[in-house]
Amino acid sequence: MRFANKVALVTGAGSGIGAATAKRFASEGAAVACLDVNEDGLRKVVEEIKTGGGRAIHAVCNVAKKADVDAAVAKAVSELGGLHCVVNNAGITRDKMAKKMTEEDWDLVIAVNLKGTFLVCQAAINVMSDKKYGRISNTASVAIRGNIGQPNYSASKAAIVGLTRTLALECARANITVNCVAPGATDTAMFASVPEDIKQAIVKSIPLQRMASPADIAAVHAFLCSDDANYVTGQLLYVDGGATLGV
Repeated sequence: MRFANKVALVTGAGSGIGAATAKRFASEGAAVACLDVNEDGLRKVVEEIKTGGGRAIHAVCNVAKKADVDAAVAKAVSELGGLHCVVNNAGITRDKMAKKMTEEDWDLVIAVNLKGTFLVCQAAINVMSDKKYGRISNTASVAIRGNIGQPNYSASKAAIVGLTRTLALECARANITVNCVAPGATDTAMFASVPEDIKQAIVKSIPLQRMASPADIAAVHAFLCSDDANYVTGQLLYVDGGATLGV
């Protein structure tokens, strides 16, 4: 198994892509630290991993708060024995047109999506550097290309791409790779509120004629954190069924 004897930490692991990613790592042998603000979701995911014979712990964590992040990373290292892989998946939306967006909506999305990704990366790098090994996979979005009604979300995700590339340069000598996944439309709770007619229009615009499942995205995070991607760093990989082709 690709992650035997390794420890993975996944943020946003209480549901959706994060939950699927935590389960994917566990299925391939990793001990998994699951982080989220949703404790009920975390407990369910951890229980499913344990029922399947895996090893997992959970930590309730607001990734926008440094104290929470540092404590969660320390718990993962202490209870699971190290830290080898990190997937930053925690993210929120507060969609509005720019002219109607409140300062609170802007600040909250930037804090969770961008600052949260940075804080987790920072804490992980401090641990990984000593061992001269680490794999980090961040989550952007096809919204980095621009999306009406999402100035805060699009800006946060575009900034994550720049952060990823910078950290890849800074961490290369410590044998830490840092990459980024940009999912397209994915069948998660975040997408559930979209009206059905709009969903169908989106599906029709995707060459593969379907939305991604959370497992589709999880598989790519797992690849980027595996030894199969040892020579891949600083890259952005669209996982969108071809939706951004020819645009």
